[in-house]
Amino acid sequence: MITTQTIDKSLPKKEIYQLLLEQITSITSDEEDLVANLSNICSILKYEMNWFWVGFYHVKQNELVLGTFQGPVACTRIKKGKGVCGIAWEKNETVVVPNVDLFEGHIACSSSTKSEIVLPLRNNKNECTGVLDIDSEYLSTFDKEDKVGLELIVNYINQLF
Repeated sequence: MITTQTIDKSLPKKEIYQLLLEQITSITSDEEDLVANLSNICSILKYEMNWFWVGFYHVKQNELVLGTFQGPVACTRIKKGKGVCGIAWEKNETVVVPNVDLFEGHIACSSSTKSEIVLPLRNNKNECTGVLDIDSEYLSTFDKEDKVGLELIVNYINQLF
């Protein structure tokens, strides 16, 4: 049985993200099922970092469609260019939003979300095939260090597809 250990949040963020990546690599390395792996990745990220919502959306028939997630009920489909997820998909780049109420066109799946980071998932042609969406109940949760650390994790996740 695979287990994880609680990460000491007093460590520098760079170290926290390295430990998260190690846990994710460990828990997914012997499993071939994508849904099982993405489910466990959501769980690790949500519960280790105490974020409000963590989940994946996948591009299907020119929409982002909800995939595996941890947290309250979420929006099921998102159009390209709409909301934070749709913008990240359209631009094929990470989008960090310190205050979702100030983000024009934000899609409020939950009124509890205050800040958000969305990272594109990419295939081997560098095309966006989905996004990792992370929401926080607090303003300004995500910064450049989170962006860098989560992009390393997403680079690993891309290899699972």
